[in-house]
Amino acid sequence: MNTDTRPLILTLVLDDPSQAFFDRGRSRWFPPHLNVIPAHVTLFHALPGERAALIRRQLETACARQARAEVQVSGLRSLGRGVAYTLGAPEMAALRSRLAALWHDDLTAQDRQGWRPHVTVQNKVAPEEAKALLAELSREFVPFSALAVGLALWRYDGGPWEKDTELRFAAG
Repeated sequence: MNTDTRPLILTLVLDDPSQAFFDRGRSRWFPPHLNVIPAHVTLFHALPGERAALIRRQLETACARQARAEVQVSGLRSLGRGVAYTLGAPEMAALRSRLAALWHDDLTAQDRQGWRPHVTVQNKVAPEEAKALLAELSREFVPFSALAVGLALWRYDGGPWEKDTELRFAAG
């Protein structure tokens, strides 16, 4: 029996060049003392840690059936006190829906809400600073494609995340 009750966070794994792009932005614009995790696309914010073994098995099955998928980096959005890149990811939205159906009884209210995929590159700054960055990035933004290549499961304990498992999608 698993006694580790720390919540689990599930994120997409992006191709290396896309991940590096988002990590560079996060390193540049995120307050350094708060930048303790890599840039990420969260699918679920708090899955039950005590069910980790079952969740891993379900993710292994899902990843074996899922091909890599294109993700459109389509724009930018204000977070009020930060900035995020917005994503269009219909295949990943479908995967998330299938997983949400499996885990419905275990989902928090936040994870039951609709999914708005994004990558946060700035947060917890003054609204004026966030507004200035959004304007700066918007002037130069050109939509581009990234590739979703897998899923990562993380343990959350109030600070930096601890990677539990990383799984790759079936080639395709």
